[in-house]
Amino acid sequence: MARMVFCRKYQKEMEGLAMPPQPGARGQELFETVSKQAWGEWLNHQTMLINEKHLNMMDMTARTYLKEQMEKFFAGDEYDPADGYVPPSD
Repeated sequence: MARMVFCRKYQKEMEGLAMPPQPGARGQELFETVSKQAWGEWLNHQTMLINEKHLNMMDMTARTYLKEQMEKFFAGDEYDPADGYVPPSD
């Protein structure tokens, strides 16, 4: 049976992650409050932000920016779109 959590993004009980997505207390908090679905959606959005905004992950400013966007994403606040992203057409 899947581990269930109350997802803070969707505000309902959903399947949780199999393990903390980051080390330390921050990873444990995400493990306990973010669903598997919400985490996957964040990873996709994060990838688009990194690519479209040409973020250098060795730059602490870029890392701080992504942390802020992640908090907004999971809190249901308005977060930055991936400028320039065009979904594939059929």
